[in-house]
Amino acid sequence: MPGLADVLAGPVLEVAPRLLGAVLRHDSPEGTVAVRLTEVEAYAGEHDPGSHAYRGPTRRNEVMFGQAGHLYVYFTYGMHHCCNVVVGETGHASAVLLRAGEVVEGLGLARDRRRNAPDRDLARGPARLCEALAIDLEDNGAWLGDGPLTLTLPGAGVSPDRLRTGPRVGLRHAADHPWRFWVEGEPTVSVYRPAKRLGEPAGRRPAGS
Repeated sequence: MPGLADVLAGPVLEVAPRLLGAVLRHDSPEGTVAVRLTEVEAYAGEHDPGSHAYRGPTRRNEVMFGQAGHLYVYFTYGMHHCCNVVVGETGHASAVLLRAGEVVEGLGLARDRRRNAPDRDLARGPARLCEALAIDLEDNGAWLGDGPLTLTLPGAGVSPDRLRTGPRVGLRHAADHPWRFWVEGEPTVSVYRPAKRLGEPAGRRPAGS
């Protein structure tokens, strides 16, 4: 039976929608929180102007160039963490940003971490998802196969009639690529906001990976 790295080693646009319904679980000293993914975004590395890896490897993005199945975490706007699953072939820096999900375990702990936000908003957006799961830069590079952070893929994919795709969120480059995938009808899916044009006030939104 193929391992996690083997399953995630395919092309990013094939792997990304397969992550919908997957469960990301974090066993931390405070307790366990698990989130079922309802929205993700694909980033194609050096072939994608919207990716952190577009201009090649750096100290910040080096995890993206490694083996599929590791977590790439970055800090943005001086206040948010966002996390991605590394996918594709080693050396090609493809990754899937985890945009939103439903807390399916550890609801009380997630509420505490998110200051009692409404349940649908606990992991609705990439920064909120990281906050609910207590993911930060110390988790950058974590292997998702055997904990304390684990990714469990769904036994069956999302039904085609519920799978949707559209533009990525908050990007100035390649924003029109329809590489955001979500489950139709899920209340935890984030609200789409296109990037501001140059010269317009910039919102504090997490950018792409």
